[in-house]
Amino acid sequence: MALSISRRVLRSFGSLSGFGRCGDSSSLTSQSFRASHDLYGHVSGDCLFSAESSSFIKGAVSSLAHRRLSTSNVTSESTDGSFPSDLLSAKNVVTPQREIGLYQDLVIPVTNFHNEDKGLMVLAGDVFDVPIRKDIIHRVVRWQLAKRQQGTHSTKTISEVSGTGRKPYRQKGTGRARHGTLRGPQFRGGAVMHGPKPRSHAFKLNKKVRRLGLKIALTARAAEGKLLVFEDLEVPTHKTKNIVNYVIEMENTKKLLVVDGGPINEKLKLATQNLHYVNLLPSIGLNVYSILQHDTLVMSRDAVNKIVERMHTPIKR
Repeated sequence: MALSISRRVLRSFGSLSGFGRCGDSSSLTSQSFRASHDLYGHVSGDCLFSAESSSFIKGAVSSLAHRRLSTSNVTSESTDGSFPSDLLSAKNVVTPQREIGLYQDLVIPVTNFHNEDKGLMVLAGDVFDVPIRKDIIHRVVRWQLAKRQQGTHSTKTISEVSGTGRKPYRQKGTGRARHGTLRGPQFRGGAVMHGPKPRSHAFKLNKKVRRLGLKIALTARAAEGKLLVFEDLEVPTHKTKNIVNYVIEMENTKKLLVVDGGPINEKLKLATQNLHYVNLLPSIGLNVYSILQHDTLVMSRDAVNKIVERMHTPIKR
């Protein structure tokens, strides 16, 4: 149950005109807004109150007169007696889901295999927050599957089938059908008409479409909360049980794709080579089909930087 701060909280700190008159207004405002800054949640709306923004404090009279007041979400544990209980009204606060495809930068926590806090990382919005388009994903997956086909299928034509070229019997007088060779497609062991020959099944797909498909796949994993960023992929030992225990701790994870910026760590490679549900890739090999085959994507900080750099590189024509 969250509590919503009403306008009376601001009135309890003094009138709006008092912000400009009092000599110690900066300290009062700093203490007041510092308390709200430490609360759990975020400030929504057009105004963002901060103890460090002195320019906003100086212009509080004019800005608050023209802009609507916003509210902060606080919990009963986070108040610490900073606000009088009679000024807080109990209301259910519903956190709206983030809208996907607005090209907004995302902030994601960074951790490692030991679940240690390694800070935060900002993900570029033009790579990890693009509109979802299933048609683009379909085109890229078809292009990948067609391109990786070996195309080694082959059948023999009438000139390649082993056998004699002699006419089996005379043309007329036998009552049988007319034949000039026994290597025809109607005979057992004969040729195959219009059969497949070795060829490439690949077709052309524009680089912009391929790049957009990778962005959409990364956006989908980030929106689902299935994108994890690690500081590095260092593991203390090559034992498989460490990776197994880590995957077990992860909720709703059946297949894990681990992406590193450069060559894969040898210990990590040995620890995962017997696990069919954990696969490793360098950042240069990250593709749409591999992302869709795994429900959780783990990327190192270096891998994220290289993917963003690759997405921002101009396409050579």
